[in-house]
This record gives sequence, structure tokens and C-alpha cells, in this order.
Amino acid sequence: MGKHATMRQSNFFDVCSECKTSYSCCNDTTPPVTSERRKIIEAYLKENGISVANPFERTEYVFPRLRADGYCVFHDRKTKKCLIHPVKPETCVAGPITFDINTEKGKIELFVKKESICQLAGNVHRDKQLLQKHLASAKKEVLRLVAQLSGEELKAILSKDEPETFKIKEDELDEELLRKLIG
Repeated sequence: MGKHATMRQSNFFDVCSECKTSYSCCNDTTPPVTSERRKIIEAYLKENGISVANPFERTEYVFPRLRADGYCVFHDRKTKKCLIHPVKPETCVAGPITFDINTEKGKIELFVKKESICQLAGNVHRDKQLLQKHLASAKKEVLRLVAQLSGEELKAILSKDEPETFKIKEDELDEELLRKLIG
């Protein structure tokens, strides 16, 4: 895991790789990848001798390419673990916390997935100390992501529905970030 592992939230590898739900965070999902995160991921792949052909795609924003089976190109079929776990996209680190931005209130809203679709959400939610630690980490990751995305990329991401979640926290959003969305 090297130097990257100490920079981000605790390793939830074991819970996620043993997921018993019919839903998977790594299946049919397109987490945004900023140009900075892309460079970090590409360097990590090179440093660790991991070969992934054409790892990224772009529509309204850049994201990891999905394989023909619908899984993220960085999802290891055998271990069910992420090949780039220490440097994965911000929304992947934040999971099972997701976000929305309420432009009318000028707030960033944090949501947690329901345990029915995310085993990890249940584990995190039951441990109040872990929940608070992870909320702080998730917010930091999400704010870094939001700051690095263009207004158009952010609007495209926010237009995607996040079913089976409930709001757990909201905070004031920086005026500059809010201006990106309002125009």
C-alpha cells in the first residue's frame, strides 16, 4: 500500500470484498476522476506494475472505464478488491457517504447509503466513533473533488440519482464553490 495508504481513510477492504448485497459500488458506477486524481492513479499503476488498458472514459466528465460485465476496470474479479485502493477516486473513498449540493440553501449535504445496498454503511453507522471519523474524511474528500471539478462536470454529477440513502449531515458551502454551480 505504501505512502498512499496513510493519506486517506481507514482501509475498508475486508468488508467491501465480502459484500453480501446484490448491489455493488464497483458495478455500473462512474465515479468522477479529476485531472489531478488521474495523474495520481496513473503514477500508482506504473509504480506497482499494474497494467490496465485504456483505464479512463469521458462523457460529461472523466471516470474509470467499465468492463463489458459492468464492473469498474480497477475491480479485481478474483479478490473483489480495488486494484488502486490507496489512490482511488474521492467518491470511492467517501463511500458509503455520498453528497449533494443544495444551491438554494448554499449547503453541501452528506448522505449515507442504506445497509440494504451497502454492508459497509451498516458497519460504519453502528460504530458512532467510526461514523464521525469517516464523515470527516468523506467531507474532506468530497470538498477536494468539488473544488477541482468544473461547474459543468459538477452539474452532471449532481444530476445523478442516489437512491437508498438518507441525509446525515449538512454544512455551509464555500461561496466560490457555490458560484461554480449557480454560474
